Amino acid sequence: MIYKHIPEVIVKAEFSNCKKFRYQLTIENTAKTSGNTLCVIMQNPSVASAKFADKSVQFLEKLIFEKEVEQFRNVKTITVVNQFAYVQTNGFIGSSNKIGKENDRFIRQSIKDSNMVIVAWGKTNPFLKRQKDILRIVYSFKGKKVLMTKKHPSRGTYQDFIMPFSN
Repeated sequence: MIYKHIPEVIVKAEFSNCKKFRYQLTIENTAKTSGNTLCVIMQNPSVASAKFADKSVQFLEKLIFEKEVEQFRNVKTITVVNQFAYVQTNGFIGSSNKIGKENDRFIRQSIKDSNMVIVAWGKTNPFLKRQKDILRIVYSFKGKKVLMTKKHPSRGTYQDFIMPFSN
C-alpha cells in the first residue's frame, strides 16, 4: 500500500541504476533549521521513494517528527537503510543476491553520518547471518547510541516502541 510522506519533509531516494535496489532514503524535516541525523536500519525496502512513503516509513516519520518523543526532539534528518536493498513488498526471501552491491557502503556512510542508530528490523526477522554482518558494521563505529524497536515499524505502535539495544 502507498502512503503519503508527512507534511514538512523533503525526501531523497538513492536507487541502483536498474531501480531494483533502494540503497537509502533520506527524510529531512524542513520545519527545523538544524538538528541531528538518525540512521534507521530495516529489513528491505518496499514502495517508499522520494514521492511516496510506505507504512513503515510513514510510521517512522510520525514517531520521530510528530510524536514529541524526548530522544528524537533534536532529530532533523532520518536516513533509512536496509539489511537487503532489493525492493520487494511481499514474500521477501533474504538471499545474498538481494543485498545489493552498494548496500554495505550506504549502511556504513549512513551510520557514520548519524548521531544515533535504530535497529528496526523486528524480532521475527529470520536473516540471522545478515543481521550479524550489519551489527558488525554498527559496532565498528564506537560511541554511537544504538536503539532497537519492539517490532518492525510496519507493525508498530507508538507506545514504548523504542528500547535500548540488546542482542
